[in-house]
Amino acid sequence: MKDALGAVQSVLVLGGASEIGVAIASALAGRRGATVVLAGRDPGRLEEAAGAVRAAGAGRVELVGFDAEDTDRHEAIIEEATRKAGDLDVIVLAFGLLGDQEVDERGGAGAVRVAMVNYVGVVSAGLAAARVVRRQGHGTIVLLSSVAAERPRRANFIYGSSKAGADAFALGLGDALVGSGGGVLVVRPGFVHGRMTAGRPVPPLATSPQAVAQATVRGLVEGREVVWVPSVARPVFAVLRHLPRAVWRRLPLTG
Repeated sequence: MKDALGAVQSVLVLGGASEIGVAIASALAGRRGATVVLAGRDPGRLEEAAGAVRAAGAGRVELVGFDAEDTDRHEAIIEEATRKAGDLDVIVLAFGLLGDQEVDERGGAGAVRVAMVNYVGVVSAGLAAARVVRRQGHGTIVLLSSVAAERPRRANFIYGSSKAGADAFALGLGDALVGSGGGVLVVRPGFVHGRMTAGRPVPPLATSPQAVAQATVRGLVEGREVVWVPSVARPVFAVLRHLPRAVWRRLPLTG
């Protein structure tokens, strides 16, 4: 449970080797020497991530295997995290796939896998996390969404639609948790510089894992339900989402 000053004492990151997940865990852990559980598929990357989180000031770091597509195991993995860390103050859903739109449109399993990880995996893990939050009577589930969820572009509509579904689910889950002592924070970053986006053209509203982490911490401290990174993305998309489709299709950023 958070201490008397509101500092987080325990964090679970599903997708614990992701750059944003590591940045969020590091930002939270350093404030109180928190216990952090990093859950992911790649043991080598998890060990590397654990070193970064320890260096940021975590009191203890535990590692757990996690696969977003193995939905039958999500409940057990989150329960394992509670055995290792006790009550969980923050549960971060940091896993996701960008996919390759051009390749996936031509066929194969790529598009379905993006949908499975980004939407089905979030629904499964999110509901399992919510059951823990309800039982504890406290805790915040953080979903890493995307500005693409607001209005998917022609160039990324497979990824964007999967994020739109996850975003809508998380908002509804937050409503369902009202009165339980728990809540949901939806984080909507723009293009994030990192491994997943390396080599891709950089669109407007780009950001970094560290900026996303700082905005997430502020959102948790302030009790927010949604944060945008950068913050200017909110008014920009308030306009873009209402443009007529004929106009939207002609914008350079949608190609």
